[in-house]
Amino acid sequence: MTLPTTLTGLALGALMALPLGAEGRGADGALRILYWQAPSTLNPYLSGGIKDNEAASLCLEPLIRYDPTGAMIPWLVDVVPTLENGGVSADLTRITWRLKDGLRWSDGSAVTSDDLRFTWEYCTAEGGGCAQLEKFADVVAVETPDTRTATVIFSKPKPFPYGPFVGPQAPILQAAQFADCVGPRAPTCTDANFAPIGTGPYRVTQFRPGDVVVYEVNPEYRDPSKPGFATVTIKGGGTAESAARAVLETAEFDYAWNLQLSPDVLSRMQARGKGGVVSAFGSLVERIAVNFTDPDPAHGATRATAAHPHPVLSNPAVRRALSMALDRGMMAEIGYGPAGRPTCNLLPVAADGTGAADNACLQQNLAGARALLDQAGWVDSDGDGVRDKAGQDLRLLFQTSTNAVRQDFQAVIKEWWRQIGVATELRNIDASVFFGADPGSPDTMQKFHADVQMYAGAFDGADPEAYLTTWTCDKAPHPENQWQGANVSRWCDPAYDALAAELAVTAGLDARAALAWAMNDSLVKNGVVLPLVDRGRVSGHVNDLGGVAINAWDSELWNIADWHRIKY
Repeated sequence: MTLPTTLTGLALGALMALPLGAEGRGADGALRILYWQAPSTLNPYLSGGIKDNEAASLCLEPLIRYDPTGAMIPWLVDVVPTLENGGVSADLTRITWRLKDGLRWSDGSAVTSDDLRFTWEYCTAEGGGCAQLEKFADVVAVETPDTRTATVIFSKPKPFPYGPFVGPQAPILQAAQFADCVGPRAPTCTDANFAPIGTGPYRVTQFRPGDVVVYEVNPEYRDPSKPGFATVTIKGGGTAESAARAVLETAEFDYAWNLQLSPDVLSRMQARGKGGVVSAFGSLVERIAVNFTDPDPAHGATRATAAHPHPVLSNPAVRRALSMALDRGMMAEIGYGPAGRPTCNLLPVAADGTGAADNACLQQNLAGARALLDQAGWVDSDGDGVRDKAGQDLRLLFQTSTNAVRQDFQAVIKEWWRQIGVATELRNIDASVFFGADPGSPDTMQKFHADVQMYAGAFDGADPEAYLTTWTCDKAPHPENQWQGANVSRWCDPAYDALAAELAVTAGLDARAALAWAMNDSLVKNGVVLPLVDRGRVSGHVNDLGGVAINAWDSELWNIADWHRIKY
């Protein structure tokens, strides 16, 4: 598969070579960041939301990160274990990690291999609802022969063993802090989930979910000259437009994440001369997820579960027709301009479209969608403009997060679907709630109390195994796992699970790519998801903020320890 990435602005090497704007740790004062989708937890294992993972990344770190090209780089270890250097066993069932010497948690205690073993036990504990369970697939043990060495043991050969403890979604937790938070108790540990003790450049001093996170320098951070800023504030709330304005027009804030705005709006703001936009293509795809279960409130506690198949969307012809009616090119143009490319696939492809398994959806086909519904027996029997079949109207509730681009998309999609005889009710939910992790909220994307929903998803690094595995049967959110799991469609296909199992033991780039594309095809052709736009990450920062290296394969804040104030 082709994995393109584009880094705008200064080259990564030049960014890293820039001197700090002031002398020493914390000398640059306060850094102000806007994540208009406010974090709801600082524990990545209890949330699949990008906003939560990125806010946590200032404190919690993995053993390995990905740089802006998608390459793995050592972070809490000195060397990436490989087959060649002996870190991965010849039979591919073991990978051995060696922690950096002298690592300390922000409370001053030593980081040990026991913390790695505990993190695995925490995520895989029954009833814990770990959102990153796929990262630990096939792990049967973590051996700790000494305080700095941990060996992850897999139940089968693992050609790509870089799931556990790799990337921002699988950081290390401190065993002492989370010891009483295992299994069903995991979401109840507010103190730990809201202020995790970490190894990162900062530690939390204040967290108000859905509002603000305040950090100060971690005094135990391993580089005594970093970070450059003494404090960091991540403010949530508002909209992408207000966030962009606060950076690019007024410079009240230093950095604004996820500027999901039309390109003409961003251009006008940049013209004020106070800041600029940075972007990078990775694996981020805007998509519509289709609910295979019935969200009807009449089902009570079992609504939106496998106990009740969806009365309309279980029909493959309906799912196919909904996709055929979309004009993805128009959506990419009006929503993202140069930072968006229409796509029919969940895996990234080259800018010219080569590498894609299927590009048929790039041409809108309203007539074909109508004919398909006719053939499937969905007709407008009473002349009200809405198709029906066996007493069931073709009416859908379409939800997404509150955002100007997404509401524009909802409006045009509603009209296209009206033209093929589908009635659509629109709902938008505050992004902090929609992408939140509260198992008690009815409005999260995991609960999916609607028929279709729109959001963007991505995977870290260059290998999509852990990402594609999130659509296996066992990854569906439901009451018993506290509504955690990325298979929000609640789709279950043993053939897909078999492909996932095969990918887990397949070596060789070409063979792995072939299986990954087969899984992509299965998801797309079965209408589990309707890919819309291959999105570049777009953020903005003020002109005097140095060190930013936007990263589409890891947390955008991955190198925040290198950020600094430029002195002119």
